[in-house]
Amino acid sequence: MPPAPPVESGIRGATWRALTAAAAEVAASWEPAEHVASSAVDVRAALSVVLESLRRTVADQKGDLARLPAFVPARRLLERLRRAFLVQAESPDVRAESEEVVRVLRAFEWVQEELDVDAAHRFAARLTGNDAQQLVVEMAHDMRSPLGSILILAERLRAGAGGELAPIQQRQLGLIYSAAFGLSTLAGDVIELARGGTTLMDQQPIAFSVSDVLQSILDILRPMAEEKRLSMRCTGPTADVRIGHPAALNRVLLNLATNAIKFTNTGSVDVSCKELDRTRVEFSVRDTGRGIPPHVMNNLFEAFRQRQVPGDYAFSSAGLGLSICQKLVGAMGGALGVDTELEKGTRFHFILELPQPARM
Repeated sequence: MPPAPPVESGIRGATWRALTAAAAEVAASWEPAEHVASSAVDVRAALSVVLESLRRTVADQKGDLARLPAFVPARRLLERLRRAFLVQAESPDVRAESEEVVRVLRAFEWVQEELDVDAAHRFAARLTGNDAQQLVVEMAHDMRSPLGSILILAERLRAGAGGELAPIQQRQLGLIYSAAFGLSTLAGDVIELARGGTTLMDQQPIAFSVSDVLQSILDILRPMAEEKRLSMRCTGPTADVRIGHPAALNRVLLNLATNAIKFTNTGSVDVSCKELDRTRVEFSVRDTGRGIPPHVMNNLFEAFRQRQVPGDYAFSSAGLGLSICQKLVGAMGGALGVDTELEKGTRFHFILELPQPARM
């Protein structure tokens, strides 16, 4: 810890002793688990920097937080130090220096503001640096795990795992499910787009059941449709087993159907496929929603587009879902088309070559 400062430093006598005692208390009680990468040495070094910044601030000098160790959660450390100092300040000798205590507390506020500004600058620097994409992907991954747990728990509760639910509880769980699913899908879209938008096409075509793909979409989206009181139907082809990329197809139809539910308040959402011949299958997602405004059509599939009007049509606030759908459909050899009419509904559609397996 820093030695006792000279009188002109601005923090005198008992107040300085209380502050350094608080710092020693925080250093001794800090648990390494509170921040995986921080060590006891890092914490002590960070406390020394904070104490020096507080001292210089009280003396009307410029504090210097640049030397803070990168792996210490500085704002949490500062708050712990402030609380410990307030406890130490209850002693009679510190109470006698009430003006000094007030000046120190004001210095805490200044250091907090500087930490907030510094954190914003460092975050912005990472977003514009070489590791910006990796940072975004890591954040999206961190979001998906807890959101997945929320989805599973909400669906189990809706299914009666915790006992019979009242109608209002069913509706509340539906809202929770819808919100968590939207966030989880957005996180998945960020990860997919950061990796080029076509990673689901990496594997070779395989035999799969179209009906199974449609049923999985229905199972996932039924709670969202029920919460909005929409009817939802999925219609499969006569020849069910096809050769193609089921994961990519699932993602496209799931994104489009989720979009349809989001922008439909009454009526229905239909996911269907129609055999055009032995190898070609047309897929479509039709809704009875509000339709897509003409001014949105020119950049409908553009990722990270800015909305011209609040509430513009987009799978998410960043417009990632439709961009990924277009990329995946293109990678599968099709072209994503859209027909829309205001206040009547929208139909997204595409045709894929999905041959039937050779008969043995």
